[in-house]
Amino acid sequence: MIATAASNLARLLPHRSDYAELRSSWRRDILAGVTVGVVALPLALAFGISSGVGAAAGLITAVVAGLVAAVFGGSHVQVSGPTGAMAVVLAPVVAQYGLASVALVTVIAGLLVLVAGVTGLGRAVTFIPWPVIEGFTLGIAAIIFLQQVPAAMGQGTHAGTRTLPAAWTAVTHAELPSAAKTLGVVALIAVLMVLLPRLHRGIPESLTAVIVATVAVVVLGISVATIGELPSHLPTPVLPHADLGAMRTLLGAALAIAALAAIESLLSARVAATMAPTGPYDPDRELVGQGLASIASATFGGMPATGAIARTAVNIRSGARTRVSAMVHSLVLLGVVYLATGPVSAIPLSALAGVLMVTSFRMISAGTIRKILRSTRSDALTFVITAVITVCFDLIEAVEIGIVVAAFFALRAVARRSSVVREDLPAPHQPGDEQIALLRLDGAMFFGVAERISNAIVDADHPHTSVVVIRMSQLGMLDATGAHTLAQICTELEARGITVIIKGVRDEHMDLLTNVGVFETLRHENHLLDSLDDAISHARTHVARQPH
Repeated sequence: MIATAASNLARLLPHRSDYAELRSSWRRDILAGVTVGVVALPLALAFGISSGVGAAAGLITAVVAGLVAAVFGGSHVQVSGPTGAMAVVLAPVVAQYGLASVALVTVIAGLLVLVAGVTGLGRAVTFIPWPVIEGFTLGIAAIIFLQQVPAAMGQGTHAGTRTLPAAWTAVTHAELPSAAKTLGVVALIAVLMVLLPRLHRGIPESLTAVIVATVAVVVLGISVATIGELPSHLPTPVLPHADLGAMRTLLGAALAIAALAAIESLLSARVAATMAPTGPYDPDRELVGQGLASIASATFGGMPATGAIARTAVNIRSGARTRVSAMVHSLVLLGVVYLATGPVSAIPLSALAGVLMVTSFRMISAGTIRKILRSTRSDALTFVITAVITVCFDLIEAVEIGIVVAAFFALRAVARRSSVVREDLPAPHQPGDEQIALLRLDGAMFFGVAERISNAIVDADHPHTSVVVIRMSQLGMLDATGAHTLAQICTELEARGITVIIKGVRDEHMDLLTNVGVFETLRHENHLLDSLDDAISHARTHVARQPH
């Protein structure tokens, strides 16, 4: 057992095989890292501002968390940092508990994600249905867009205001002179981000658009709000002060952040594994890496980090093959911190709002939405419910409710494929056969099947039944609830004077039926049979003993 534990622990730690392709791919990795760093700069600043922790925290997170996750994570090509979904979850935490709470809640969330990885919960993400994931993504995209509406209209937002009401207030109370300036910047950003890739795919459209918009604002002397002063170096790492009361207060928020960090990182890594020829990823190690990344980010004053699918996709398309590319991405951003904070501080907030608005549209796949809506009504409803709850209420609740709704529809589908069939007894017909009910259970045994069994035993064509033979050889799935229901049915029938005979119990169901007490409800141990002929013959002997 100790050897197994040591082997599992070693699997979660960095090793030389992580860089097996480096000798042949280092040039491509460096070029990919520089490309991703350029793309990540405006997004890191924007997500930091959007979350309420500030542009500096977003940039620090991209540097520190990006580097730690690259070294310790479970994917060779994943790029981590601040993301839109995390900004959406963190914003109400900042509004409710204050900026000082961010470091502590980030450390707690990081520890939770780390523990999830060590205990092997990384593969749980595979149980999240596709419509829930896509509904969640659509809801996140909508929230990111709505969060930028106040900045696009030249207004601020009040702490604690929900996204949808804040966007509506910004639109209805907009002042035309200031709104015209900021909307012009947003429009310029959007046009450039759409047109530049058509001119040349190698142009980093978001960074180029931000540079052009910033130069235009400065040259034309347009008065708009800017990012403001940024740190010119990384702060000294400090662990946040923690007392039991503060930890208890922030635990709920930390759980939500940890859940989102795990889900988003694993989904991003899973998509990356399908895009890149670098082999599979290790989900448990990915959680370990993301947990450590958030803890490290918090010590430097950053925010929680997750795997970022947009930057990861850019990394893969740029030719990345090893973790070196994600490391270079962090070093590029570190160079910005030490060498270029002056020019960066002049970037208009409305320019970053424009970048995020365009990014939110790019998160939405019209083709995917059409496929889900055309699939089944249950999947379409699950997708819509998840998206609406994400926008109107809470992200983690949206995933939870989406999974519950999907599970309900899945159980209903299985239950519909389950059936209770009353069969005719084998020929030749004998006197008294009309008193024997031969029932075959197909599919799965659910609590909803109990009523079907009762209806099949006594109906208009069979008013008098004294023996029931239940065939279970065709029963595919049986859980504790189904077994308990069967025990209740047998008890009820025996109490009514109806003899129950069970035929053909499968080996995998035997222990469960025994433990739940199904066989104890039978009148005699000989009422458990393997052969249908024996069961019918035994049933007929019971009928023959009945007084006429």
